[in-house]
Amino acid sequence: MSQMELIKRMQEGDFYPHRITLPIQIVQTHCSNVFLTGNYAYKLKKEVDFGFLDYSTLTKRKYFLEAELVMNSSIAPELYLEVIPISLKHQKLFFNDNSNPVDYVLKMIQFPQENLLINVFEAGKLTENNMKDLGKLVAQFHKNTPTNEYINNFGSVEKIAESINQNYAQTQKYIGIAQTQEKYLQTKFFTDNYLIINKHIFERRQVDRKIRECHGDLHLKNICIWHDKILLFDRIEFSESFRFVDVMYDVAFVVMDLDSKGEEKLANVFLNTYLEQTGDWEGLQVLPLYLSRQAYVRAKVTSFLLDDSALSKIEQEKAQKTAEQYYNLAFKYTQKSLGKLILMSGLSGSGKSTIASKIAKKTKGIHIRSDAVRKHLAGISLEGKGENNLYCADMTNKTYERLLYLGKLLIKQGFTVILDAKFDRVCLRQPVLEFALNENIDLQIIYCTAPLNILHDRLNERKDDISDATAELLFQQEKMLEPFTEIEKPFVKTIDTSIN
Repeated sequence: MSQMELIKRMQEGDFYPHRITLPIQIVQTHCSNVFLTGNYAYKLKKEVDFGFLDYSTLTKRKYFLEAELVMNSSIAPELYLEVIPISLKHQKLFFNDNSNPVDYVLKMIQFPQENLLINVFEAGKLTENNMKDLGKLVAQFHKNTPTNEYINNFGSVEKIAESINQNYAQTQKYIGIAQTQEKYLQTKFFTDNYLIINKHIFERRQVDRKIRECHGDLHLKNICIWHDKILLFDRIEFSESFRFVDVMYDVAFVVMDLDSKGEEKLANVFLNTYLEQTGDWEGLQVLPLYLSRQAYVRAKVTSFLLDDSALSKIEQEKAQKTAEQYYNLAFKYTQKSLGKLILMSGLSGSGKSTIASKIAKKTKGIHIRSDAVRKHLAGISLEGKGENNLYCADMTNKTYERLLYLGKLLIKQGFTVILDAKFDRVCLRQPVLEFALNENIDLQIIYCTAPLNILHDRLNERKDDISDATAELLFQQEKMLEPFTEIEKPFVKTIDTSIN
């Protein structure tokens, strides 16, 4: 009994012991078929062996389906149900029969397909709030997912290189078909060189326990909205090297997927939300490598469809075009930009964070709020209210020192960095100004202002914000506010947020 015969049978309504919705839709990937029957979805793994993924035998397909069930039940228990055998008796296939199994399927709850994030996007309904929720969810997932010495070993440069080089080896056959020789060589050179010159950074990621049991394939087709909340599903089960990775590996998949669809603003909202929640701004040092890697992986798996005889010529032509777009994106991520520094300044409630967020979305900037930095330094949750000692002079100095440190670190990596704090005194602004002048960094200071009565009302009405600032602090803040010096003034742009 071939899989083609099984696939045909699974499209027939009388095969299932429950009510189904006809026609049964099939969602096909390079390694599986998913049958949508109405209330339930069934995943059948293809008889394929790609080297990094091997479902070529019945034993292996059963093993990996059971592994998939376990791994995904921890992140989406609402969706994953059981592994079901399909047996052949008297030349007939029987569902949920273990007497003579010829294959196995993973049974899942079927959610409305319009709730898949890729379909939400294609319907034009994917919002910034969705991305904020996703950023918070992924941050929480990474916080809770395990790590240990064995997992941490996968963060070594040697292990990372092994996985990435496998991608290049498996795509050489598509040079001249879906990518050019020149871009193939330049992309490979970038990743090879990146791992060599940044080895100390990857070692630091291991020390900081940032190599965890992640998702491994986190893009819009593997995220859905179910019962009004976002769920991650379809976690990688077939490869430890794809799952035991730096948390930025997962983050890069989401950013890359949104970038590939022209949604750089949504990607920026997701990224900045994740970074603010975790405080892992240092992780941006490895993000360019993983962005290129994830785009290349999508190019690779799409290229595999070119070898699938079950696809029509039109489908293969579409796959070729999609693969080419991903190869080009992988190359684009290898091109480093010039870093830029934007300093937000103004009293609490003056609209600094609102303006900074808008700038970040326009410039793909990294928005770093002092409120988040301060709470991460103190080891308290962003939602928690800080005690008085959180705002003592010593903690304020540490907060501004870290803002400057992160600014220097990330600008050298080519990021536009937006440091969002009051920066109300010359002594707090001076180190930033000196750095920008000494390093010839493009600097802009944006001073946000509004009448005190408006600031007072804004702070009284503020809800669900990580800032602890209250209206009672405004008088004291105004007294401490120091005017910009003659050296600073050429860099200053003033925005009256009361009229915007």
